[in-house]
Amino acid sequence: MDSLTSTANAKKTDGTPSSRETLTITDNRTGKSYEVPITHGTIRAMDLRQIKTDPSDFGMMSYDPAFNNTAACISRITYIDGDKGILRYRGYPIEELAEKSTYLETAYLLLNGELTNEKQLKDWAWHIGHHTFIHESIKKFLDGFHYDAHPMGMMISTIAALSTFYHDAKDILSEESRQKQTYRLIGKMPTIAAFAYRHTLGMPFVYPDNELSYPGNLLNMLFRTTETRYRPNPTLERALDILWQFARRSIFSYRRSHCGALRSAARRCKRRSLAHAA
Repeated sequence: MDSLTSTANAKKTDGTPSSRETLTITDNRTGKSYEVPITHGTIRAMDLRQIKTDPSDFGMMSYDPAFNNTAACISRITYIDGDKGILRYRGYPIEELAEKSTYLETAYLLLNGELTNEKQLKDWAWHIGHHTFIHESIKKFLDGFHYDAHPMGMMISTIAALSTFYHDAKDILSEESRQKQTYRLIGKMPTIAAFAYRHTLGMPFVYPDNELSYPGNLLNMLFRTTETRYRPNPTLERALDILWQFARRSIFSYRRSHCGALRSAARRCKRRSLAHAA
């Protein structure tokens, strides 16, 4: 962390604008002034710690319930401006991604910083499809839950249990291992979610059908009953694919004001779809 400059004397102001990216704070309790650096329009909360009334004082702290005005990280992945209705992934407007890309393409973009070409998309989809099946013992793990257990609780617990099946996942310093865990998580999430849902209904599990699309496969595992081959409704399949793209925002960005960005982007996407249909 950058060291801070503090002075015991009040700083003089002559009305001349300063070009320095700093904020001067005057503590009226002691008469001292402190110069705090500004980075990306923010100051660090820890930079306030130097503001003390005496040496035994712990130091000034920031108080911001619900992080209403606190940036928890610097993100190169997502940009959200809820007031203006803006949501971008890696610089791409969400309405353009929803219109022209699939969920898997958007997932690749978020992870790698660029959209896929045809070969990359084919390889990406193949690896994810290769990891859609789960170990049979994981099914037994799911069967251990009570029939009325919440599906989200079952899903989260099962994801945590995956580490007991894939010991290589602990090799976090290996790029190859991290890539494999990415394939596994994206591939197995629909399977685990669908199995958890069907467990609450007391229905038999339906295995993945990798000839279907990513959202189509989930619909197959959720709703297939006696059909020899499940064919998802194309409208529902596409709607689910778009919904997932809207939902791929960081949890740090999930605030009430930011929901405006999602609503605005969804409205723009709907208007474009209607225009194309006309």
